[in-house]
Amino acid sequence: MSATPVHGTWEPTPAARWEDAFLTGNGHHGALVYGDPDHERVVVTHHTLVRPNGGEHARPPRLAAALPAVRDRLLAGDLTAAESLTDGRPLQWVQPFHPAFLLRVDRPPGRAREMRRTVDFTSGEATAVRGDTAGRVFVSRADDVIVHEVTGGDLDVFPDHRLPGAPAGLRVGHGTLLTAEGALLSLRVRYPDSDRAYTGVTLIAVQGGRTELVPPGVRVTGCRSALLLTRVLRHTGEADVTAAARLLQDLLDGTERPYDRLLARHLDRHRTAYLRAGLDLGADPAERALPGSELLARPHSPALLERLFAAGRYHLLSSSGHHPPRLTGLWTGDWDTAWSGAFTTNANLNLQTAAAPAAALPEVTEALAAFVTRQLPDWRANARAVFGTRGAVAPAHSDGESGLSYHFSREYPLHLWTAGADWLLKPLVDHDEIHGGRDPRTAAALAEAALFYEDFLTRTDPAGHLVVAPSYSPENRPANGSWGAVNAAMDLFAARHALRTAARYHPEHADRWRALADRLPPHRVNADGALAEWAWPGLADSYDHRHLSHLYGVWPLEEITPYDTPALAAAAHRALVLRGAENDSAHGHLHHALIAARLRDRDRAGRALRRVLDGDFFHASLMSAHYPGRDVYNADAAHTLPGVLIEMLVQTTPDRLVLLPAVPDACPRGELRGVRARFGAEIDLAWGPDGARAVVRPHRTHRVELRTCSGTEPLLLVAGEDRVLTLRTW
Repeated sequence: MSATPVHGTWEPTPAARWEDAFLTGNGHHGALVYGDPDHERVVVTHHTLVRPNGGEHARPPRLAAALPAVRDRLLAGDLTAAESLTDGRPLQWVQPFHPAFLLRVDRPPGRAREMRRTVDFTSGEATAVRGDTAGRVFVSRADDVIVHEVTGGDLDVFPDHRLPGAPAGLRVGHGTLLTAEGALLSLRVRYPDSDRAYTGVTLIAVQGGRTELVPPGVRVTGCRSALLLTRVLRHTGEADVTAAARLLQDLLDGTERPYDRLLARHLDRHRTAYLRAGLDLGADPAERALPGSELLARPHSPALLERLFAAGRYHLLSSSGHHPPRLTGLWTGDWDTAWSGAFTTNANLNLQTAAAPAAALPEVTEALAAFVTRQLPDWRANARAVFGTRGAVAPAHSDGESGLSYHFSREYPLHLWTAGADWLLKPLVDHDEIHGGRDPRTAAALAEAALFYEDFLTRTDPAGHLVVAPSYSPENRPANGSWGAVNAAMDLFAARHALRTAARYHPEHADRWRALADRLPPHRVNADGALAEWAWPGLADSYDHRHLSHLYGVWPLEEITPYDTPALAAAAHRALVLRGAENDSAHGHLHHALIAARLRDRDRAGRALRRVLDGDFFHASLMSAHYPGRDVYNADAAHTLPGVLIEMLVQTTPDRLVLLPAVPDACPRGELRGVRARFGAEIDLAWGPDGARAVVRPHRTHRVELRTCSGTEPLLLVAGEDRVLTLRTW
């Protein structure tokens, strides 16, 4: 039993499915560890592995010349005009993410029957133990290598490319070689009809015993232990396996216990990041001690929320490095990954990364910043081709290689969506506010977004307001119109926010960009008293939809708040009440909870959270699914849930601190530690039935507005001086 939250999870039985595999990763390489100590299975992944499918050659449609006529028709009342803004191509998916290979480690069956599989969130180690046999795996943040140690007796080891969904026509080559340490295994996989390939290289260092080649693997007999070091190389032509092997040999460094030395180097980066923040809900120690699968069967347990908060931050950190997390984070055991395992930027990636600044994970925002910077030239190409403008327009889907907007269809005119850049940049702006700086990469991308709006916002309505046309509200359509419409609320929010934020970063252009933002139209409230999804007369709302794009100004932005714009907040709340859940997607429920928390609707936020906890959305690994019943492996719920809990307990802007705005019923007491505030402070918050106590540790001197259930008061924060606040709970 544990008197404190458990920073890990465990199972007493083997994992037969890769979906239940324990996960480890460093944002480049990933590993899914399942099976049992006698038949250990490690699926190796790498963030850059995408299968060529034609998407590598796709370009955005050249539609700029046709745009003026389509705009004329839209503004004249032709509700289907935007359907003609296409070059007629069929839907082209982005290149799908896929696993590299399966590393099989087999041993003769042992006598012991009891086993224990664990994953330690503080170290990133996945371990399986049965009797005197054990295996442990982590992916090093320091050395970018998968480190796998197995102990005890005889071993058969070989890499296997034959994973579910692997396409026919893969050209596969194996290499086996005895070395001074033990053996070297290589597996080269070349894609059908392509010069692209990847190669997995595994160096096996054996302590004691005898090693012999059993192609395509090796057999080790009588060893005390074996250390497997694995990397994946993506390439054209042939990989230099010899050079890769030397680099792996260098990691051994002649020491007797290289695993422990490599782990210590990794912990300096991983453990430091993971331990920056935490959640303690005072859960029952007996429930904290349960295996994850048993805890999931108690969806209202505070111990479950503690563990999901910890697991969510762990998985988010572990999947962020070269890229931010994909739809599946960094992991998959199947080549047929839903929605190509893409970076989907009209809700999914955004929800997953939104909490990173407040949850003290700058590693995630760094991965996002690098992703944006690499793709910015492609975003410029989208703006030129589709809209004939300067500046940048982000795609709704990306494989990580390309930022070009070529994934669209009549029912999903994603090439017409213009709000993506602003949403992707929002966590980077939050990060800058927390740390008191302005990242030049964020500044450059904001300037590109503003330049796009300068050129794009040229049409006006009869009242002289600027008009966004065509305009798309992901992934919905007006009840009486087509998908490409006019003045989607999300587009208006995004344009206004991007222009005003860019003005702050670029004072030399501030007057011009603020003036443009001020010319955008006001929000529209429909006949139901709800904030309309399209601020254009005559367009009717479609309420039953998983996306909540039209409430973008409530969350993640703060254009509408209960404090500054109470009438609009009431209309936004009405829109939230009317919104259906459509297909029961996890991201829809948690997005609903985030918006409800901003609107201080504790009951609604709690119900939305419970829909996910009650809906069997989590695998035993504590990675999540897209739909109830653990249907479609997907990281949205796992990575978003920590942000939902933070938002229900602490909200900050550069000038405001809101404490306990929407405490869930399942959390009558607890402690949230290490939250980063956008006015440059760290916050620890403890609450219970008798009251609450917050400690604010500011890094810079600033006056903010404090909001609690007791009301509003000014709060002067002085850099380096802790401020202790005592307040009523509710």
